[in-house]
Amino acid sequence: MPPTRTQSTFVSPIVESRRWVAGAEFPPDRPLLNVSQAAPAEAPPEGLRRALADAALNDTAAHLYGPVLGNDALRQALARQISAHYQAAVGPEQVAITSGCNQAFAAAISALCGEGDEVIIPVPWYFNHKMWLDMAGVTAVPLHAGAGMLPDPAAAAALIGPRTRAIVLVTPNNPCGVEYPAGLVRAFFDLARDRGLALIVDETYRDFDSRSGAPHGLFQMPDWDRTLIHLYSFSKAYRLTGHRVGAIAAAPDAMFEMEKFLDTVTICPSQLGQAGALWGLENLQDWLAGERQEILDRRAAIEDGFPVLAAKGWRLLGCGAYFAYVAHPFDQPSEEIARKLVAEASVLMLPGSMFMPAGDPDGARQFRIAFANVDRAGIRTLFARLAAFEP
Repeated sequence: MPPTRTQSTFVSPIVESRRWVAGAEFPPDRPLLNVSQAAPAEAPPEGLRRALADAALNDTAAHLYGPVLGNDALRQALARQISAHYQAAVGPEQVAITSGCNQAFAAAISALCGEGDEVIIPVPWYFNHKMWLDMAGVTAVPLHAGAGMLPDPAAAAALIGPRTRAIVLVTPNNPCGVEYPAGLVRAFFDLARDRGLALIVDETYRDFDSRSGAPHGLFQMPDWDRTLIHLYSFSKAYRLTGHRVGAIAAAPDAMFEMEKFLDTVTICPSQLGQAGALWGLENLQDWLAGERQEILDRRAAIEDGFPVLAAKGWRLLGCGAYFAYVAHPFDQPSEEIARKLVAEASVLMLPGSMFMPAGDPDGARQFRIAFANVDRAGIRTLFARLAAFEP
């Protein structure tokens, strides 16, 4: 029997790595440092929690089905926010709300691709993107990062074939952290437009970009929505990971196709999650600016402290948003080292092999460090443990 769709893909690295620490005991003087997952570990601010509680207690609609593409008030508010941030004109009919950004990606792929079609994705890849393409029967065509962990439009052009339907970018990047320059993003837009492809740009971490203002000008392009499908997440900005609220910006006719998928999978996004996202958009911009500064400070701590590891042969390949991407100096492959780090250094981080095609030699040399939940002191401790580690 051929494999099922789920059997055709790998286990989520987050799920797999949790098994490494399940039941493990760590010395009191060396507690576990978990830098494996890029998600806030704290509850939303009190005001947002009160808004959620008020909706749950007093708004009957918070417990009922809502519009498949999301509530009008949130779509309108996000359209205004996108328009202001990117200095462009984006209407609510070009915006939809989804049950998390992963679902936004799945909806886009379902609207664009048929069985056996191809999508070009950057490598190292965001693993859930690859997993969904596998489960959708769509071939993921790897576009290996070049200098500075940046993808090359010319290399992408060489990968385009008759079944190619889209190119995917993630910026700031997961897993590498790098921020794609505006000119590079524009070059990919031009390539996709000229070849009749969609450009899917996942900007889950845009609220933590080190650049002020719009990171690119794609929304200012004439007929941008004929090429661009933009993905966003409220989870990282407002600590709403458990409420699953993401978003898509795209052409209304693309939304029509995505609506079929969304209606079949979840019927509508979480009403409480949408209430929280709307309150956050309307009330937490100053608070979010402070969160951004804290993440930028942790990024600086990674860069300032890395010489301790560089002296041991480690290399910093990329850094930004929630992530640092590094190369280790050891002979053993990264997955073997990752397991030893749990047992011998109380450190949990994901090996590069989890972000690469099977057998890719680069994956055996690399790690992702998710530092969003590790402050400056924790980063110093992490680097001290890694510097002292010998497999």
